[in-house]
Amino acid sequence: MDRTLVTADRATELFPEVDAEGNVIGRMSRAEAHSGTKRLHPVVHLHLFNSRGDLYLQHRAKWKDVQPDRWDTATGGHFDYGETPAEALSREVLEEIGLTPDQYRPRLLRKYIYESAIERELVYVFAATFDGVPSPSPTETQGGRFWAVEEIETHLGQGVFTPMFEKEWSKLKSDIK
Repeated sequence: MDRTLVTADRATELFPEVDAEGNVIGRMSRAEAHSGTKRLHPVVHLHLFNSRGDLYLQHRAKWKDVQPDRWDTATGGHFDYGETPAEALSREVLEEIGLTPDQYRPRLLRKYIYESAIERELVYVFAATFDGVPSPSPTETQGGRFWAVEEIETHLGQGVFTPMFEKEWSKLKSDIK
């Protein structure tokens, strides 16, 4: 992968700035979103289960600017300026794991505000069931696989997963029951 192209794309990427309800109130660059300004911007997460209840997780690429080389939701990404939640989800799922909307039927579980040391995000959490084999993008991830619930539980707090996934996991378990 050409790192020059990745860096150039990231420098010009525009995100919407939103209020707590998701209404667009401005726009910002990726750099502004992750610089500690704490300006709220929306993201989508897709939790992809198979019919056995295993959860597909992606291995984040080592070059990612946030939480590189950790395991995370099947798909997670920022809205581009002007996108709806459904459009952002569809684009991110196709980019990261190669699925088109007719291959999965996502349902919105919740939205919440997540805050880290460098950013604040309005997270739209979706779940879907898929029994095929996702095709993770080598430019977006280092692959992925389905994890049994017990395996996830065993690895919590060990630095294997992103902190955001670990926080979301406890909420997700109650949402899917």
